Amino acid sequence: MITYTELQGNRRKFLALTGLTLPEFQRLLPAFTDSYEALFATGQTLAGRSRQRFPGRGCQGVLHLPEDKLLFILVYLKTYPLQVLMGELFGLSQQGANFWIHRLLPVLRNALDDLGVLPERNGVQFGSSLLDRNEQPRLIIDATERRRQRPKKPAKQAAHYSGKKKTHTDKNVVIVSAGSRRVGFLSPTYVGKTHDKKMADQENLSYPPGTVLYKDTGFQGYEPAVRQTCQAKKKATARRAHGR
Repeated sequence: MITYTELQGNRRKFLALTGLTLPEFQRLLPAFTDSYEALFATGQTLAGRSRQRFPGRGCQGVLHLPEDKLLFILVYLKTYPLQVLMGELFGLSQQGANFWIHRLLPVLRNALDDLGVLPERNGVQFGSSLLDRNEQPRLIIDATERRRQRPKKPAKQAAHYSGKKKTHTDKNVVIVSAGSRRVGFLSPTYVGKTHDKKMADQENLSYPPGTVLYKDTGFQGYEPAVRQTCQAKKKATARRAHGR
């Protein structure tokens, strides 16, 4: 069973499972704890009933400590396993894992919002949000693609099938600051079949004046109102070797 007490001693494994370094985790923990207490009153049980005992009395669950709650939801978001596997990792039933996932996701979101690191979700407002943070307008746009469970209906199977990944996926557009490496924009989720450029076009993204935008070939033809766009070129070594 994974616990914060044991995992914090292995920094490499901690980063691999959570996506955060230990100092980053510790900076996030106070905001996460405050967010949890704000959303869920201490005078109620997990089921929402009035407590008969003081908080902390009686039988304690495996996610009793706030650091274990934060560890649980970060591992879920970083690795995205089945709920059955999450239960095995943290000593919970599948139903228990499902309960904690839905309970802790809004807690983490509010904590990130309180810290001012939650990415913008509205493409039209993205440019103005960057101006408010005084960030340098050197940005990288890319599409992320993650595997998902194969849909049962043929129409959904076709929509989610990604020819690039050869599996069923969900996709998002992200924009990252080249200087701070902070994710400044995260789009809604699209089906895996959707082309990268089409997603960017549908988001109607705005950019601050003087932006230099770096992109890959998936965004070929995407030319928003920025100072300059830079697209990487594929190396021709493999093609020349094949031609010989």
